[in-house]
Amino acid sequence: MKKEREKLLRILAPLPGLHQLLTSEKSLEAKRIDFRNFLSGLYHDFEDHPGIPSLKWVLTHNVINICRNLISKRNETLAGFSFLQYLVEVLTPDGKTGIRSPASAFLAEMDHMMAALRGEAGIYREKAPAFLKYKGLRAAKMRSADLSRMARAADSQIDRFVNGLDPETIRHRSKNTHRIMAHFDATELEWKDWKWHVRHIIKDADTLRGIVDLTEEEYRAIKLARENKIPFGITPYYLSLFEQEKDHPWDRGIRSQVIPTLRYVEKMIEKRASSEQSIDFMLEHDTSPIEGITRRYPNIVILKPILTCPQICVYCQRNWEIEDVYSPHAALSEKRQEKAIKWIEERPEINEVLITGGDPLLISNKKLEHLLFRLSRNPNIIRIRIGTRTPVTLPQRITDQLVKDINRYHIPGRREILIITHFEHTTEITPQAMEAIQKFKRYGMDVYNQLVYTYYNSRRFQAVALRRLLRYIGVTPYYTFNTKGKEETNDYRVPIARLLQEQKEEARLSPGTLRTDKVVFNVPGLGKNYLTEGQHHDVISILPDGRRVYEFHPWEKKLSLVDTYVYTDVPVYNYLQRLKKDGEDISAYRSIWYYY
Repeated sequence: MKKEREKLLRILAPLPGLHQLLTSEKSLEAKRIDFRNFLSGLYHDFEDHPGIPSLKWVLTHNVINICRNLISKRNETLAGFSFLQYLVEVLTPDGKTGIRSPASAFLAEMDHMMAALRGEAGIYREKAPAFLKYKGLRAAKMRSADLSRMARAADSQIDRFVNGLDPETIRHRSKNTHRIMAHFDATELEWKDWKWHVRHIIKDADTLRGIVDLTEEEYRAIKLARENKIPFGITPYYLSLFEQEKDHPWDRGIRSQVIPTLRYVEKMIEKRASSEQSIDFMLEHDTSPIEGITRRYPNIVILKPILTCPQICVYCQRNWEIEDVYSPHAALSEKRQEKAIKWIEERPEINEVLITGGDPLLISNKKLEHLLFRLSRNPNIIRIRIGTRTPVTLPQRITDQLVKDINRYHIPGRREILIITHFEHTTEITPQAMEAIQKFKRYGMDVYNQLVYTYYNSRRFQAVALRRLLRYIGVTPYYTFNTKGKEETNDYRVPIARLLQEQKEEARLSPGTLRTDKVVFNVPGLGKNYLTEGQHHDVISILPDGRRVYEFHPWEKKLSLVDTYVYTDVPVYNYLQRLKKDGEDISAYRSIWYYY
C-alpha cells in the first residue's frame, strides 16, 4: 500500500489544495463540502480566463462534473462504495487497516482526471489548425488539405483489417473448404445443402482438433464445456473461415465468436452450480408474460419459436436458456406457439413482432411459413422482423425457396418483413454471405446488422471497416450493442468509454450513409439506453480496481417512475493494456479516458 499511496500523492501534488483537504484533520462530511468548494473554485478559475481554448475548457468542465458525481452521497449509496472515503483512507498512513490497495487502473483514472482538472489533459495538439487563421478560398484549400490527411490516416487504419471478399482470402478459404469436405467425405452438392451442415455440426474438441490447430486452453475449454452440458457447436461452413494454424493475426476475430474461453466455461459451471439467476442478465424472466414472449416496449414483442442455433455465439445473452446447439427439444410446441400468437392478437396496441430465439431459420420452411401466416392474419401487425445469424454461420440456409416463402408476407404499404442479422467481423463477410443477403434484397426486403461490440472487434477503425463492407453487400448498420455485463463474458467486454470514443472519433469520419447504427446499452429488464443520443447515464463511482460504476436511466424516465439501473464496467486501463499486449499502439486511444 505504501507504494500506491506515494503514487497517489504524486498525482495529487500539482493540485495542492485538493491534497490538503483530503489529508486534513476534518471529518469526512467536512471534506466533502471542501471538495465541492474546491471544484467550484476550479470552475470559476477557468471562467475567469477566457483565453483557454474552448474544447479544453469543455473537457475540464466535464471532468469537474464527474468529480462532483463521485463524491455525491446519493451516488455512494447507489454504488455501495464511497469514493471520497476510500481516497481519505488510502492517503492516511496510520489509518484503517485492511484497506484494498488502489490498482494501477484506479491510479490511471485519477491521473487523467487530475490532469484534466489542471487543464492539461494532453489530447489536443498544441496549435490549432492553420486554416482557422484565414478566410475564403485560402481557408477552404487548407481545410480541404487537412481533411485529406485525416481521410488518408483513417484509410491506412482501415486497410489493416482483412476481409472475406479479398481474392487472396477467397482462394485460401476455398482450400479450407475442400480440406473440411475431405475430412467428412462430403461432395460439392452436400456442401451446398444446409441440412448436411447441421447434421455435421462440430460439437467436440477432438473432432475440431482433427481439422484445425487448437491451443491447449481452447481444447480444455471445449472439453469442459461439453462435459458440463454448456452449449458449443460450429458449422462446417463457419469452420472454413478459421485458419488451420492457431495464432494467425486475424483468426482470433473468428475463433472468439464461437470458441469459449476457459474463464467463460468455469464461470458458467460455477453459476449453474449455485442456481444463480444472474445468468439471465437481461431479466427476461421478469419481462416474459407468457412462454415464448418477451416484452419491454409498448408496441413490439419478441416471439421465440425456437431456443437453439446452428452455432452458439459465446457472448449470447440467452446462453442461460439454450440447452445445446441444434437441440431437438428447443422448439416451442405448436400448442404453446399458438397460445403466444393469440396473446399478441388480444393486445391490438402491438403492431410489430421480432421473431428470434435461438435462430428461427432453423425451423423448416413449412413451419416458418405457417408462423408468418398466423402473424399476418393479425391486422394490427405492420412489421415482422426475423432475427437470424444464418447468413453468417450457415448461408446455405438462405435458399431461393426460403426467401420466396418469407417474401409472400412482405407487402409494401401493408406489412414489412425485415431481416436482422449479426456480422461481427470483416472476415465473416464472404461471397456466400453476400449472396445470401442479395437474395433478400432482390425480393425487396431490407437487411440490418446488429454488431455486438467485443474486445475482438474494438480496435481503432475496425467497426468502420465492417460498416463499409456491410454497405457494399447490401446490409444497413442498425445497432452496436455494448457486450452484456455478465461475469462469464469478461474476456469479451469493452469499456463503455471505448464505444463512445469509436462513435465520436472514428465513425464520425464516415458519411452518414455508413454510420447509421445506434450505440446502445441494454438495460436489464428495461430496454435500450442510447449512449450517444443524450439518454442519460452517469459515472457515479470509481472502484479501487479501476472499474467505473454507471447509473443508467430507463427509456421511459419522463413517462413513468421506473428505477434507474447501476452497472459496473470493465477498467479502461486493463482494456488498454490488453490492446498493448496484442500489438496495438495505445497512444492512438489516449482520449478514451475522457469519454464518460
